[in-house]
Amino acid sequence: MTPSLPSVFLQIPIAHRALHDISDNRPENSRAAIRAAVAAGYGIEIDLQLTSDNRAMVFHDYDMTRLTGQPGPIRQITADQALDTPLLHADDGIPALDEVLKMVAGKVPLLIELKDQDGAMGPAVGPLEQDAVRALQGYDGPVAVMSFNPHSVAELGRLAPHLPRGIVTGSYQPKVELLPQDVCDHLRGIPDFDRVGASFISHEVKELARPRVAALKAQGVPILCWTVRSPKQEAEARTIADNVTFEGYLAIHPG
Repeated sequence: MTPSLPSVFLQIPIAHRALHDISDNRPENSRAAIRAAVAAGYGIEIDLQLTSDNRAMVFHDYDMTRLTGQPGPIRQITADQALDTPLLHADDGIPALDEVLKMVAGKVPLLIELKDQDGAMGPAVGPLEQDAVRALQGYDGPVAVMSFNPHSVAELGRLAPHLPRGIVTGSYQPKVELLPQDVCDHLRGIPDFDRVGASFISHEVKELARPRVAALKAQGVPILCWTVRSPKQEAEARTIADNVTFEGYLAIHPG
């Protein structure tokens, strides 16, 4: 049986890559951004990438240049090296998932995106999913996992069938996603939703009007969306989506 997305994920706005603001020394996916989101009572979305020793680190990009100023793939360094690699606009390094779970500790909902490790949304997955599931064992709090790669979502279902899992979806433009046209055309229709046992989607906010999104919503599937960047965009998104993942402003908190 597919686990349901906890209702709190539909009630509290979710801070994209945590509540980041580099002007306040809170870069995305940083400890400071996570602490700020918890303090403000927002849900938190984070990203996971894999190190050379197969550890799940909270980091968005494949290459470290934009976020650390140091070039090279995070996949080619160890977890200890990642911890010692300072983030730009912060005074500490890349956090591990284990540490972030202890920081959040169930205080707010945590939405975890596993970045594609295959390179083309294919089946070469496993190590990142395995370490994420290891870290999540015994975690007490509202948590859900998701990925753009349906193979990753299926693997998460195999390893941890009790965890709510979803598919991240969007317009899939080949030049943006750096993926072949046929892969983009396939994924755009969200054909794997039932096969992988997904219980929600997180869809690109500018593409919420797609018929497939409407069809899933009509089936009672929770619709999250990314990335909302203004109150006006949030209001428009909420006419379709059940909740928003936001950045660059403070979303309205229901409390």
